Amino acid sequence: MRSEREGKSVSIDEAVSAIPDHGRVFVAQGSGCPYGLLVGIDDRRDMFESLEFVSAFLLQRPAPIEHLGQPFRWLTLQPTGAIRDALDHPEFGIVPGRYSDLDGICAPGGPLAADVVVCQVSPPNKNGDCSLGTGVGGHVSLLAEAPLVIGQINSQMPYVHGDGECRVENFDFLVEIDEPLSELQPATIDPISEAIAEHVSPFIPDGSTLQFGIGAVPDAVLSSLRTRKHLGLHGGMINDACIELVECGAIDNLHKGCDEGVSVAAEIMGTRRLYDWVDHNATVRLARGAHTHGIPGMASIQNFVALQSTVEMALDGAVNSEFAAGRFISGPGGAPDFAFGASIATGGRSIMAMPSTAANGTVSRIVCRLADGAPTTLPSYLADVVVTEYGAVELRGKTLAERAELLSGIAHPDHQGSLGQ
Repeated sequence: MRSEREGKSVSIDEAVSAIPDHGRVFVAQGSGCPYGLLVGIDDRRDMFESLEFVSAFLLQRPAPIEHLGQPFRWLTLQPTGAIRDALDHPEFGIVPGRYSDLDGICAPGGPLAADVVVCQVSPPNKNGDCSLGTGVGGHVSLLAEAPLVIGQINSQMPYVHGDGECRVENFDFLVEIDEPLSELQPATIDPISEAIAEHVSPFIPDGSTLQFGIGAVPDAVLSSLRTRKHLGLHGGMINDACIELVECGAIDNLHKGCDEGVSVAAEIMGTRRLYDWVDHNATVRLARGAHTHGIPGMASIQNFVALQSTVEMALDGAVNSEFAAGRFISGPGGAPDFAFGASIATGGRSIMAMPSTAANGTVSRIVCRLADGAPTTLPSYLADVVVTEYGAVELRGKTLAERAELLSGIAHPDHQGSLGQ
């Protein structure tokens, strides 16, 4: 990281005054988002004729969203429920992009080059050492590259080892604002999720290295793995479900092929219990997205299992994870990175696990073709294992006709007739 910055402790007024009018501000994602600092910017919005923000996944609604066009604009690579009601605002935009390319998009010379980076940071010790804490993957490289870096020192931010370890000299300005970290509560595991987990389990043998997403299905799968041995973690996030797997010995990270002995992720999102658990935990390491989501990192992993979910899958195996009910609800995120990474890793498997229906059973997630207007998040050639509560099928190496028959067989019985079977 760049180390010739001042690392100056300042008031919120001084920090906001340094932000250039008509500039672009990259906002750290997940539980590392500096909401208090964003409130300070929003409170001083009269200082700007215009200011553009760029973010990825957000757990809470940031204050500037309330003043789009007066004078703010907000771009996101990952719209979430917290900001979904702003989707139709003319000053809100969705930028399709892979997680692994997030820092590249916003780097100097990139299409959305950031003038400013705002993020959270743990309290520095007496030597000036600190940590970006729970969020690293999307912005750690920008600390060295952006013209202006403002850190929100939060006493509630844990010190997490890895690429986010830094010093006060990596920041231009530091503002002390204490606030609770955004939390991601564990999902409620229902019978459908448990049934899906049972079908997924055979595809995660001892010695597998896991990547997983957010929701009841991955939480149910993780809960079903307590008797496994020598599992590893390498992916986008670490959540509360990982604590028990580490403490019971199922996860030891000893057979990964890289980063052995440590769980590696780009983000940590969960409850306060998780944030306390990762604090100065030598078995947890956060890394930049180019490593966690990048091809070189995943290609070196042994028996990599990428577990993801989706909105809908067509009978040819193509996937839409971004568009539902006529509107965009998400971005591609890490899905393209992990699906391709699993396809080239030694012994890798890409698992798409989902309930067979949505909207209280009225909509089938397995469809003849993707919805009109929907993007193809994952092309058909990346399809591998697909799981619903009705079973698991393997699509790799299967013809289009064979795929259609297999997928129809794990669709909800009420919708199989509409699939032509």
